[in-house]
Amino acid sequence: MIDLATLLHTFVHHLLWPVIAALLTLTVLVVIDCGVAIGERFGGLNRMLNSATQDVEALARARISRADLAARLGPSLGLMGTLIPLGPGIAAMGAGDFQTLSVAIATAFDTTVLGLAIGLAGYLIGRWRRRAYDRLLASMENEHA
Repeated sequence: MIDLATLLHTFVHHLLWPVIAALLTLTVLVVIDCGVAIGERFGGLNRMLNSATQDVEALARARISRADLAARLGPSLGLMGTLIPLGPGIAAMGAGDFQTLSVAIATAFDTTVLGLAIGLAGYLIGRWRRRAYDRLLASMENEHA
């Protein structure tokens, strides 16, 4: 007979590396998005003044939603990366294996910090983009009026 608790524990344990890989991938994407946002800030948006309003709106929606996704996914993945290693770490503590516990706690804190940093960067980029694209679209409407 299959022990469901063991099956669940095994499944969750195997999620740790995909969660860490997703956090690292999301970190790279947020760094790239920061570069794009800096480019937008220093002239990129001004070059869009002569573009079609629909194109700018579509680009704004896509870029803002990408930043919002990072703001939501980062902390969620960070929390998963926190909780997954704590189960085996606490079990190791019960067995007196403090080395395994310390590795588990270090992994938990590292993923938490990385997830929160991703979330913060995504939030700040999204807020800045909302204001910047609103100003750009208002300027475009004033020009066409």
